[in-house]
Amino acid sequence: MHMAGIIMTCSSLRRHVDAAQKKENTAYEVYELDSRLHAEPKEMRAAVFEAMENLPEQVDTVLLSMGLCGGSVSERPLPVRVVMPKVDDCITLLMHTDNNWYPNLKRSGHMYLTDTVDSDLSIINIRNRLVERYGEKKGLMVFDIWFESYKSVDIIDTGVYDCYSGDYVTRAKANADLIQCPICYVEGSNLLLEKLVSGRWDHQFLIGEAGDTFREEDFVL
Repeated sequence: MHMAGIIMTCSSLRRHVDAAQKKENTAYEVYELDSRLHAEPKEMRAAVFEAMENLPEQVDTVLLSMGLCGGSVSERPLPVRVVMPKVDDCITLLMHTDNNWYPNLKRSGHMYLTDTVDSDLSIINIRNRLVERYGEKKGLMVFDIWFESYKSVDIIDTGVYDCYSGDYVTRAKANADLIQCPICYVEGSNLLLEKLVSGRWDHQFLIGEAGDTFREEDFVL
């Protein structure tokens, strides 16, 4: 039976979705959600469900390119069939390199960078927003408190983007310098998104039919 599906992705993963489709020779329509919504999970959840509720009638499956991300897709009945990686967020998603399932691959005290090094959620932009909100003195104090426990800024090498170019390293280092951390590289891949778009849905994925509800514990058990 033919599946009438679309891909719904956080904008922070758009380049990786496009790379996965190119490699797997698929051509799903892609609906992009603004990554800035992640700052407030309730807003991301509202946007995800609103988008799913307003899909064309012929769409029966959403391939959701994101993780739990603070509850963005949990605790509400799904309006349509959803298939998504069984991970806590997009960082863990990109750090999977094999067919084993890991709910969370991040390490405490590590900040992670991907191709969207200049996103609204970058260290530089977080600092700028805090200064804008609280003024320079208080904003920088809050910033230092937020990041005082970090000891490394890790670049995830997924093979999809050039994270060794001089331009990229310069931008990554500008972020790391603000929290006085070295930059390091960690291995990643685009495996989960390649499996998502090609239909290789195994124990690394959650599949929910219309009317089902994902619970937060579904992503870690």
